[in-house]
Amino acid sequence: MGMWELIVVSISIAMDAFAVAICKGLAMKKSTLKNAVIVGLWFGAFQCFMPLVGFAIGSLFSANISAYDHWVAFILLVIIGIEMISNALSPKQTEEDSSLSIKTMATLALATSIDALAVGVGFAFLKINIYIAVLTTGVVSFALSAVGVKIGSHFGIKHKKKAELMGGIALILIAIKIVLEHLGIINF
Repeated sequence: MGMWELIVVSISIAMDAFAVAICKGLAMKKSTLKNAVIVGLWFGAFQCFMPLVGFAIGSLFSANISAYDHWVAFILLVIIGIEMISNALSPKQTEEDSSLSIKTMATLALATSIDALAVGVGFAFLKINIYIAVLTTGVVSFALSAVGVKIGSHFGIKHKKKAELMGGIALILIAIKIVLEHLGIINF
């Protein structure tokens, strides 16, 4: 996986955090730079840490299933992508509050980073520098979340579903690319 794909994966898995950050901004009515940074740090830290945990878990099994590793990465990315698309197409809307308490933010950060854990498992089966991968996911998530708070406070929630949909589609396309490369159909 090259740097371009890593950035796309990072953006894709950050879409949940971005969407929640938009909701936070919407609930705040008027956001401050401090609030945007707090939300960004929570989501960025969890999006950085969870792929590392997933990578450690996946590394325990990667030697035993190296012949199937591309399929494991494919399945994990497709499942996450489908879940994101399903959430985007669901008519259910969640209401967010403006609280930045430790309990609230830790819960939201954990909930939005479960897909990052699964992607980290997939990273264990790919030729990737995990430190660059987790740093990239953390920085991208921080930036998108901080911006999401500001967007939410200014424009509202109308783009949340689109962001999740695009993130899900991107993950599925990357999964397809991984399998096609392994099968020798494409070579990027």
